[in-house]
Amino acid sequence: MKNYLMTRNADYDFDTLFNDVFGNWGIRNSTYPTVNVYEDSKAFYVEAELPGYTSDEVNIDVEKHVLHISSEKSEKKDERKYLVRERGYIKFDRSFSLPEGINEEAIEAEFKNGILTVTLPKLPVEQPKKISVKIAG
Repeated sequence: MKNYLMTRNADYDFDTLFNDVFGNWGIRNSTYPTVNVYEDSKAFYVEAELPGYTSDEVNIDVEKHVLHISSEKSEKKDERKYLVRERGYIKFDRSFSLPEGINEEAIEAEFKNGILTVTLPKLPVEQPKKISVKIAG
């Protein structure tokens, strides 16, 4: 079984503490984009839900075998009087330690319908080389 390190960072630690203490009224905490991580024989895939974001507002980079997905997008100030406000935009940073055997030079990303899909291709598995041994005699 493989282990992966996933960390979450945000500028809203006080809000998170406040929600943990007083509850969040039954609403799922959406401080970070939710992700699915899966694999097949060719690659690993990270899918992140980013509704309302554009590809220009999302940063993806790999440094020291760690994949970072982040954004600096934040709420615009407006004068509306909200009765319910569940949707919003915040600065976020999700990090994933990459397993061994990833071809980091061939990582690709696609942003479609509010879903970011990062494809992390696997390196080919080297097969043992068979050597014929001739016996003299």
